[in-house]
Amino acid sequence: MDVLYRRNPASVAEIRGSLADAPSYSAVRALLRVLEQKGHVRHEAKDLRYVYVPTVPRERVRRRALRHMVETFFDGSAAQAVATLLEPSTTQLSDEELERISELIAKAKKAETP
Repeated sequence: MDVLYRRNPASVAEIRGSLADAPSYSAVRALLRVLEQKGHVRHEAKDLRYVYVPTVPRERVRRRALRHMVETFFDGSAAQAVATLLEPSTTQLSDEELERISELIAKAKKAETP
């Protein structure tokens, strides 16, 4: 999906060419077929080949994936997930990133205040 979001649209060959250690052509086609059945991608005929495009905006997929990760690995606790991201042994955050995180927290606090 990452390749599709970057290349939008992309053929099977283009997707394979964008992957390190790419699986076989057939494996990529099979995965795209499953993604299409689930409604995540659709295909269009272009110059005697299919090109695939995502059907769901990247931001929506990102939020859904993050929600699933927080539920699965952090018992539904956003605080635990953020604490893990802020551990110095896990991530090296720049001053700008830390400032942006502080701003987001302040904004969230203001939104909660009636």
